Amino acid sequence: MISAGIIGGAGYTAGELIRLLINHPDVEIAFVNSSSNAGNKITDVHSGLYGETDLVFTDQLPFSEIDVLFFCTAHGDTKKFIESHEIPGKLKIIDLSTDYRIETGDHDFVYGLPELNRRKICAANHVANPGCFATCIQLGVLPLAKHLMLNSELHVNAITGSTGAGVKPSGTSHFSWRNDNISIYKPFGHQHLAEIKQSLTSLQNSFRSEINFIPVRGNFSRGIFTTTYLDCKVGLDEIKWIYEEYYADHSFTFITDKNPDLKQVVNTNKCLIHLEKHNDKLLIISMIDNLLKGASGQAVHNMNLMFNLEEKVGLHLKPSAF
Repeated sequence: MISAGIIGGAGYTAGELIRLLINHPDVEIAFVNSSSNAGNKITDVHSGLYGETDLVFTDQLPFSEIDVLFFCTAHGDTKKFIESHEIPGKLKIIDLSTDYRIETGDHDFVYGLPELNRRKICAANHVANPGCFATCIQLGVLPLAKHLMLNSELHVNAITGSTGAGVKPSGTSHFSWRNDNISIYKPFGHQHLAEIKQSLTSLQNSFRSEINFIPVRGNFSRGIFTTTYLDCKVGLDEIKWIYEEYYADHSFTFITDKNPDLKQVVNTNKCLIHLEKHNDKLLIISMIDNLLKGASGQAVHNMNLMFNLEEKVGLHLKPSAF
């Protein structure tokens, strides 16, 4: 059995990670660290887990008892934690924050998008889990980058559920504001653009195009629905073949001929992609669950790869289709 520890156990991503790990046949959770909740039951915070676990939050850090450490911490906190604690060198780490996603030369974290870096992840000791928007957008265009076809501006509109803003209440996540409402935020300057450009450049060195990204707050709880369009003169049949070939040996990304809807991926680790041609414009629709494929599900996928497990184990989840 793989013994796992979790740092920062009170948020949405931690709750989903705990749910996945307590149902994973090859994992046991050794501890869930949360200094503000130490001594409280996990179910006092994650009430959806009633009847599934008797775990209690702790402020202790028994690193010697675990094989893998997950960080579900706020952005900036993982790096501070690692720099201020003595963590065993052989301990595998999966970080869900932004802290190590960009390759700077001063860390050994592998960017944890399996559809891009599966072989590197399998051999990695430290993995930086991608951002949720970054995951959804990249999966929509990676096959084009591999074939050097990103030669015009990308126009991206992506709408996300309220859980993408985290568990801490804010003015824009309050029910009376969010419900029956829609708004944009961080247009053209979202923090996930840096990791997207890093990945696309790794496949297509010549990639210099602008990514015109407009993030949208949706009035639903979870999921990301992304539309991307760009100039492309290649026929639709050839494009579909390029995508099918790219994702043929990947277990969670699928190309669908039918125009999909968000409920097909919510509560799963799947990404669905739909392709259309409109004259010389290629329209790409991609969608994921922001808390699973965009966070905790992808973290478990990465763990499976790091420990040489079948990559879908613990991730056979039913979508909330109705």
